Amino acid sequence: MGLSWMAWTWQTGLFFGVIALLLVAMTLRELQRPGGAPRHGVLGLDTTRGDRLFISLLGSAYIHLAWLALVPWPLWWALVLSAIYAALVFRYV
Repeated sequence: MGLSWMAWTWQTGLFFGVIALLLVAMTLRELQRPGGAPRHGVLGLDTTRGDRLFISLLGSAYIHLAWLALVPWPLWWALVLSAIYAALVFRYV
């Protein structure tokens, strides 16, 4: 089975490349400085670095989907909003 079922554009490749780099960076960070005990955030959840990465990626996906459905502006603004959201997740959750 080939890869013809997927529309592999440079944007798609960049997306998956960034996800892979994030996972590698998180792994190297964990090896360099272990996270230790989970942190208790404002939502009442005990989260590790990996949990916060997953929450930020999932939230960013929803931000982008909502942006596509509701806002006529360029998608770059959703990327900026997602970066701010991810920074807040890593700081407070």
